[in-house]
Amino acid sequence: MTKFPSLALTLFAGLLLSVSCNTVDTPNASATETTAKPTASEAPEYFNLRPKLEKDYGYSHAVKIGNDLKISGAVSMNDSGIIVAPGNMQQQMKNCYTDLEKILQHYGYTIDNVVAENIYTTNMAEFIKASGFRNTVYKKQFPTGTWLEVKGLALQGQLIEIDMEAHK
Repeated sequence: MTKFPSLALTLFAGLLLSVSCNTVDTPNASATETTAKPTASEAPEYFNLRPKLEKDYGYSHAVKIGNDLKISGAVSMNDSGIIVAPGNMQQQMKNCYTDLEKILQHYGYTIDNVVAENIYTTNMAEFIKASGFRNTVYKKQFPTGTWLEVKGLALQGQLIEIDMEAHK
């Protein structure tokens, strides 16, 4: 019974300390100001590589906030949504990187700005065979990333999908 008051006192003191550590002593700070307003450079900028298809499927191909760029998965297709190079892993991979580089260039980024890359494939063994192509894409440094074999992608016949994140 004698431990309870000291435990309560310790918890109360910890609470007071955490509250006092989170206050800011600035002469003109308002008590209701708790979050900074985003600057124009932090406002999201959206990009659609294939506007009609992206609207039909319900996504944006890329969004840039500040210096960070997130690119949705690129697949091997034309502007009409027709799969290009069905059954050919290496050519589909090349087509993915071509689209990804178009998006990077739109924002003034290069492949050297890519910090993360995720690859989804319906056939990991075939992807591994073709993965050497990535050495022609990443000449300075490979980004972090994950390779996953999946049961299927959005459209029948798609073998690979690649998404990226870039920073500069």
